[in-house]
Amino acid sequence: MNANGQLLETLARSEMFQNYERASTEATGLPMTLRPVESWQLPFHGKRKENSWCMLMTEKSRTCAACLQMQERLSRGAMNGPATLTCAYGLCETAVPVKLGAQTIGFLQTGQVMRQQTTGASFQLAVGTARDLGVDIDSPKARKAYFATPVVSQKKLDSVTSLLSIFADHLSMKSNQIVVQTANVESPVITKARQFIREHYTQDLSLGQVAAGVRTSIYYFCKLFRKGTGTTFTEFVSRTRVEKAKHLLLKTIP
Repeated sequence: MNANGQLLETLARSEMFQNYERASTEATGLPMTLRPVESWQLPFHGKRKENSWCMLMTEKSRTCAACLQMQERLSRGAMNGPATLTCAYGLCETAVPVKLGAQTIGFLQTGQVMRQQTTGASFQLAVGTARDLGVDIDSPKARKAYFATPVVSQKKLDSVTSLLSIFADHLSMKSNQIVVQTANVESPVITKARQFIREHYTQDLSLGQVAAGVRTSIYYFCKLFRKGTGTTFTEFVSRTRVEKAKHLLLKTIP
């Protein structure tokens, strides 16, 4: 998993997101999720309030593949702002971008709703669409699931999109905070190296000695030390000795 994926997992596990997801689902009756930009999974699968018709579509590989293709198009459309897309069966989904700086790292997404009232004719069109993919869904179970799909007015959908956009901004701020906090957390290897140097600075220290003292290879330690301290090992040791000498000098001055 890449860094953005790990960051999204951290956001999804946060109390802030869990509370919002629960409140949003209860208030709107619609599923809501936070998903990465690229994913090979359907975003609402297994989520609360997942649409039963959409669940049926995931049971067959061909209809499931069509749904995944729709998700890919929605991702492209929502990279820079909210986007709504209607699938081949008449259900629509909305996604808004969550950003880290100027980069889109994921989407807040909701939907699986109709914008027009379902009818017998629209159901037959949906059946025909599935049949074109080689899937027969003309059954009482499919009919019941189709007609149970929520119908949402454009005004309500716009309001839900606005709420998602506001929360996406909050998540974007949270993601930036997490990145800054993570960057400020020093590696345990560097912490141990600093301590080792402070305890042995009077000796003829070598890079190999300190690397062995913190149990890393010389190559890895050298690279990590420069990244963590902003200076080379030799410069750091010299600076430590100078600072210690200054401290001792000040203590001896009456």
